[in-house]
Amino acid sequence: MSEKINSNPTVFAPTKTTTRKGSKTSRYLWSDEGEFQGTLSLTGGYPLNSGSESEGVGVAEEEEEPIDSEEIYDLLRSINDPEHPLTLEQLKVVSAEQITVSPNHVMIRFTPTIPHCSMATLIGLSMRVRLLRSLPSRYKVDIMIQEGTHQSENAVNKQLNDKERVAAALENSHLLGVVEQCLSTAHQRGSYE
Repeated sequence: MSEKINSNPTVFAPTKTTTRKGSKTSRYLWSDEGEFQGTLSLTGGYPLNSGSESEGVGVAEEEEEPIDSEEIYDLLRSINDPEHPLTLEQLKVVSAEQITVSPNHVMIRFTPTIPHCSMATLIGLSMRVRLLRSLPSRYKVDIMIQEGTHQSENAVNKQLNDKERVAAALENSHLLGVVEQCLSTAHQRGSYE
């Protein structure tokens, strides 16, 4: 990018650590570091009941841990801005308060740094790709520009929430390369240096 649209953005200090509370299971589910080190079993560690019609006997019930807005924010906060070497958290493009999570649905409202930001679609696309790669497939994700913060918010919102348009955008190798560059710091989750 030769000329920056917003050459002097306001930069905010990021928080020092992740905002969500730790748990035993989420440490492994959301880890970007290495591979899973345990063993996986389809039977919960118990032998299959052969010939038995009773279901659930001897199978440990797995309790689903709910995902909250803080956890979604931790996934998004260290994505790089496509125009500056700063994160979405540092530019206050996204915050935990702008994220709503209900069972199987995540709604994100983000704030571009300027009302005519030409990178808004790319920022939203980067957030969508990060969540598609991180969340279980049962979650529906809606990404919207905060009302009144962008001159083309309706057009951008339509692009970001249309499956065909998102798929077509990700088939463009140049665009995918820019998204990957934005996501190159996503694993940091607030550990800035």
